[in-house]
Amino acid sequence: MFPHSRIAAATASLLIAGAFFISPGSSTQAWAETSSACAAEGTNLAVLASPVVPWKGAPLRVIFAAEKAAQGELSLIAPDGSVAVKSSKPHGGPPYFWIAEVATPVAGTWHAKFVRDRAVSGCETVTREIAVRAERPQKPGTVAGSVWPVHDTWDRATENLYSAWIEKLFDASLDAPPSWKALHEVLRDRSRNFLFDYLGLGEDEMGMVFHPDCADMPYFLRAYFAFKLGLPFGYSRCSRGTATKAPTCPQWFNIESVEAARQPPQQSASAEPAADAAAAEPAPAKRLSLAASFGKYINVIGDAVHSGSGRTAAADSSTDYYPVALTQAALRPGTIYADPFGHILMLTKRVAQTDHSAGVFLAADAQPDGTVAIKRFWRGNFLFAQDNTTGPGFKRFRPVVRERNGAMRRLTNSQIASSAQYGNYSAEQSKMTAEAFYDRMDDVMSPAPLDPSRAMKEVIAALDEQAQARVTSVENGRKYLDSGRGVATMPEGAAIFETTGAWEDFATPSRDLRLLIAIDVVRGFPDRVARRPDRYAMPAGRSVADVKGELQSALASELAARKFTYTRSDGSSWTLTVKDVIDRAPALEMAYNVNDCVELRWGATANSDEAATCKRHAPEAQRARMTKYRPWFHERRRPARGARGV
Repeated sequence: MFPHSRIAAATASLLIAGAFFISPGSSTQAWAETSSACAAEGTNLAVLASPVVPWKGAPLRVIFAAEKAAQGELSLIAPDGSVAVKSSKPHGGPPYFWIAEVATPVAGTWHAKFVRDRAVSGCETVTREIAVRAERPQKPGTVAGSVWPVHDTWDRATENLYSAWIEKLFDASLDAPPSWKALHEVLRDRSRNFLFDYLGLGEDEMGMVFHPDCADMPYFLRAYFAFKLGLPFGYSRCSRGTATKAPTCPQWFNIESVEAARQPPQQSASAEPAADAAAAEPAPAKRLSLAASFGKYINVIGDAVHSGSGRTAAADSSTDYYPVALTQAALRPGTIYADPFGHILMLTKRVAQTDHSAGVFLAADAQPDGTVAIKRFWRGNFLFAQDNTTGPGFKRFRPVVRERNGAMRRLTNSQIASSAQYGNYSAEQSKMTAEAFYDRMDDVMSPAPLDPSRAMKEVIAALDEQAQARVTSVENGRKYLDSGRGVATMPEGAAIFETTGAWEDFATPSRDLRLLIAIDVVRGFPDRVARRPDRYAMPAGRSVADVKGELQSALASELAARKFTYTRSDGSSWTLTVKDVIDRAPALEMAYNVNDCVELRWGATANSDEAATCKRHAPEAQRARMTKYRPWFHERRRPARGARGV
């Protein structure tokens, strides 16, 4: 079994200023019982030691997470009083966090000490005692009636730790954002995952495979964190919505639901699941180990959730996500973004604006082929539109709480809005036009006016990243064709954007629609500056018209300076510029079919040297349907579900 709570897990107590004692309990109790003077600081420190029961045979990791910005230093002090390691570099914002690690801790009582600069007198130092055992602790086990034991609660402290874990897991440089072939590659990287082998079960070395698509990934990560820390978790079975109605989620299951262990019957794309659906009792099965039980449960989640789970209406409380305000405080790592066309991303980091660069939000997304990549927020990656069929925008997981009678439930929108631990529900995005949404996000990311030339270069860099990410998807399609598995079946009508099988994994209609929208954004950037000159630090002595003309003149050369390479059908390389991508926008309206050669998918001109290696074309019937559907791409609009084309 697990220890009672995170604080007790390290056999520790929390000491404020080396003297104020907090008895072991939940993190919520620790918050409530701090002195009023220290609480006024607003930092509200959450502390986590890893593994759950430290011992000398496993690295000791400690993380301190704060609600508000603070300068300070985290030290891990060995039993003999020596300082083993220090960490003064803060991460995040918000929450802000510090991490320190000792690879081979000796047995005995350690102290994790965080000293804050310029804090209220008496609140400068926070110390936590951590008992490191000499022997390997007993492994936690299963409990009857639950996928994993629950012994802690979701609150601001656990949410801050969750955000810190997400940021560290996907930490990325703007200059070279990473990508991975699968999510499990990220989770198995102990340098990124500070919950690696947290339970001492070898759970991250068992070979569990995580191949989520974009909608699955946030659920997988939330479940993983909840599993490790013993927190409540649940998921909904939702519809995908219709041409006139947003998705709804009439069924919800948690880790103590009998139904949660079984895969539900498949629903059609437009069908509403029956709220009172029931299934036969499962056949008795041998009880799995705790880690194996979690691995099986992940597959159950993946079979149940989809993009409709994130596109629910803002006012709907029977959902897994709730919308938040567009502020730096609300848009934390772990916040998801649901675009109206079915793609889901998860925020991983905020990079603050500086004198030399714009502020940036980074996000991770998973593709149907299993790849995971880091993207920056901009109009080309984060699509926004208002209609009656979706609830687009930024959202967070709805807190799952346990009632006094032991039952689990989700907080409603009104309960979240009035909660002292949350209070961040907001339906403001549902009332915004697309232009108002993007204008607000510009203000959130970069409160100070931007240099227009530098801002344009950053938009071009974002398009460059988007094109290079497409290289991986197209290459995966080339490998699929070379595998000899035959022609991928092409769905009809709007189903080309939502399907299963090889088409979902290797065709790129959704990605290409976003790329075409991104091309328009870059082309129109000079006009955007002219429309909103107050948002930019206009050069002295230059009129708005002058600045617009200078940006238009510089655009082509900036686009031509950025290059990338793709692999042609014969295995040779071919180099394109971002300007080539923009110039080929009309050809890219017909470039998403996995059954076409890669040269055609990159818009190569017929009979050109580039196209000379092309040996495959999609069947004529598929090309005919693509011609019929081309207006969707030409007009940059996602068709209504069930649409058959024009």
